[in-house]
Parts: sequence; structure tokens; C-alpha cells
Amino acid sequence: MARPQEFETSEALRSAMHVFWRKGYEAASLAEILAATGLSKSSLYATFGDKRELFLAAFHAYRQERLQRLEQTLKDDQPVRQSIEAVFCQVVEHLSDPSHTYGCMTANEAVELAPHDLDVQRMVAEDFQAVEDAFVQAIARGQAEGSITSRQEPRRLARFFVVSLQGFQVMARARTDRTRLDESITMIMAALD
Repeated sequence: MARPQEFETSEALRSAMHVFWRKGYEAASLAEILAATGLSKSSLYATFGDKRELFLAAFHAYRQERLQRLEQTLKDDQPVRQSIEAVFCQVVEHLSDPSHTYGCMTANEAVELAPHDLDVQRMVAEDFQAVEDAFVQAIARGQAEGSITSRQEPRRLARFFVVSLQGFQVMARARTDRTRLDESITMIMAALD
């Protein structure tokens, strides 16, 4: 008879996600992962496989959570233009908190692993595409409701926002001056006029 699992898989995965998010794949040691998850080495391997498989599962969980938060923000009860602005403002607020200095895990992995890891490269590309698609839907709604007056094709604007968002994430993580970020939001939002 198999021993019952004595931990919550989703909680362990979330804890591992935070280690990878904060440290990156290469710098995250197995000892740190075990300490964060509370798992033994054998439980970790039995449940998730090796460090790489755990990382891929954690990165997948991060991407799902991030996309869900983005979609919730873009589908709130405000005019769409305000919702899009809120997405960028949330980045600034999030990274202004000293306990959240590790930026966007997708942006981090786009730099750390995607250049030489095809699986991570595919996951990063899928994430960028999902964010773009969410912006496309929001922009089309905003044009229909009138909060977005630009007649640019929604896909083109959405691609601009994805590129801007990733650059914005890097600048915010680098602790650039808050005024520079606020002015950048103003310029990004001007694309909707």
C-alpha cells in the first residue's frame, strides 16, 4: 500500500515557484527549494521529477496566475482604457514594494533560459501571445465602447503593449526612477488616443 501524500502539491509548487521567481533557475539550489517547500528530496522527485521538471511546472503555474490576474484587471467594471492603465500601474505598485523586487518571472526567464532552452523559449512565447490576445480583446472592447479612440488595429496596439509591458517590467525591476515610469505610462496610454 502506498504511503499517503503528506503535503499539498499546489502549495509546494507555489513555494518552489517563488524560489525560482526570486532567484532564477540556475541560482535556485535544491536545498533552498526543499526548505521553501518543506519537502524531502524523495518526495520532491516522486511528485515533480527533477529540478528542471519542477521549474517547468512552477513556471507554468506562474504564467496561469499572471494571465488570470491580467484578464481580471482588463475585464473589470471600468472603461477599458482605465483597465489597461491599471495593468501598468500595478507593475509600478508591485515593484515599489520592497518585498517584491524580483519582477516578472516571464521577463526573467526570457533573459535567463529562453535563449538556449527551447522548452522555456516556447513557454515564454506562449505567455507573450496570451498577454497579446488578452490586450487584443480588451482594445476591441474599448474601441467599441469609446474609451479607446485610436483606430489602430487592436492586434498592432496589443503587440506594442506586450513589448512595452516587458520593457516596463525590466525598468521597474531595475528600480528606475518612479517619475520615469509614470511618464512612460502616460506615453504608452497615448497610443490609445
